[in-house]
Amino acid sequence: MRFEPVIGLEVHAQLDTETKIFCNCSTSFGASPNAHTCPVCTGMPGVLPVLNRQAVTYAIKTALATNCTVARESRFDRKNYFYPDLPKGYQITQYAAPIAEHGHLMIELEDGSEKKIGITRIHMEEDAGKLIHDPDRPKSMVDLNRTGIPLVEIVSEPDIRTPKEAGAYLRKLHAIVRYIGICNGNMEEGSFRCDANISLRPVGQEEFGTRTELKNLNSFRNVEKAIAYEIQRQTYRLEEGHEIVQETRLWDTARNRTASMRSKEEAHDYRYFPEPDLVPLIVDDEWMTEVKDSLPELPDAKRARFMEQYAMSAYDASVLTSGRSLADYFEEAAKGLKDAKLAANWVMGPVLGLLKNGEVTIESVSVTAGRLAELLKLLEANTINAKAAKTVFDEMVASGKTPGEIVKEMGLEQVSDQSALDDLVTKVMDANPDELEAYRGGKTKLFSFFMGQIMKQSRGKADPKVVTRILKEKL
Repeated sequence: MRFEPVIGLEVHAQLDTETKIFCNCSTSFGASPNAHTCPVCTGMPGVLPVLNRQAVTYAIKTALATNCTVARESRFDRKNYFYPDLPKGYQITQYAAPIAEHGHLMIELEDGSEKKIGITRIHMEEDAGKLIHDPDRPKSMVDLNRTGIPLVEIVSEPDIRTPKEAGAYLRKLHAIVRYIGICNGNMEEGSFRCDANISLRPVGQEEFGTRTELKNLNSFRNVEKAIAYEIQRQTYRLEEGHEIVQETRLWDTARNRTASMRSKEEAHDYRYFPEPDLVPLIVDDEWMTEVKDSLPELPDAKRARFMEQYAMSAYDASVLTSGRSLADYFEEAAKGLKDAKLAANWVMGPVLGLLKNGEVTIESVSVTAGRLAELLKLLEANTINAKAAKTVFDEMVASGKTPGEIVKEMGLEQVSDQSALDDLVTKVMDANPDELEAYRGGKTKLFSFFMGQIMKQSRGKADPKVVTRILKEKL
């Protein structure tokens, strides 16, 4: 029997506010354990939560950027469960009346076609703390710095069918939350993490199978690998006549396999009820207009504009709009150039090459977009050639000097004078009579030999276009 996977993703994006969702504690990462806590976020008796307006604004932004309908009235609920990193014994979240519903994203498939992935709902909630397990003794310690940090949970429809589709959806969503500035997207710090629900059903069957949930996947690669493994595991069990147990599983990165964590809870297990300490959240027209006006150009719109405005391929546009900062860097570098393709090639080549080791970001790269533009203008004006431009770029990275300073100090100005190059070509031809005779005898591949000798004699400063024309004429 052939089975079809049915996959839905629940993505938690940490809202990039300065303070927590219901108190004034800092949300900054990396503080000593329990430094960013207070009676409110640790759930002391008698305290009351006060909703962070900026967190709501960011939630509305997320909803609008993912084509969701924003609820003009939403409510908070208590989700009850008992775990050491949840000091109140409950989590304030939205259950019955979320802030947004019924959205979608378009993802690009491997064959170049597009697929619509529905978004069921977006709701706001507070994060839990973090348990730190002591490897040397049977003890666990709790760090409550993360408790109360604002999150939006973005729940997809079960429209995803393959690990690749899940990866494409997650990357698209990751790009959007970073574009609109609501989340830094740092997956290593847990700012953007994913739970995946996976079930199998016989091909052609409408009814869903029993699902398992994979918790806290924190990289695109792990999401795809974990889903692929879980599909294979469930397939083997069904083919052998076993049932799938509804449970929560964890991805073991060391062993590349999933492992059972606990039985999967249902909604009634959490005993949801309305949060008595918070009034309904009302989003009026003025607030909606304010948020809509603050939205930047989104990735899909920017990609389409790049293809039209700069006459670039879909692939190049996708790469350059994969991050808002990268897109801004390219447009700054392309200012004033006759051909934006030149800037695109340099950004996707040497510039992105500097980012490969992960130690540098496009925001902190040593060659600024303005400096790259200066270099490319020298290249476009034939002041230097392509080989010299690469030398200048490397020296810019090493020394931080301007392109003009480096060209002057290293004597890299390109020689384009017709008479000077005419004499140089004649000199090289006279110095290689055997090769000249062989070329004229039909060995035309020797053209590259003469070009190489000329460039060598000029120490790479001869204009290749002018040299090529002169050499063709003389040969």
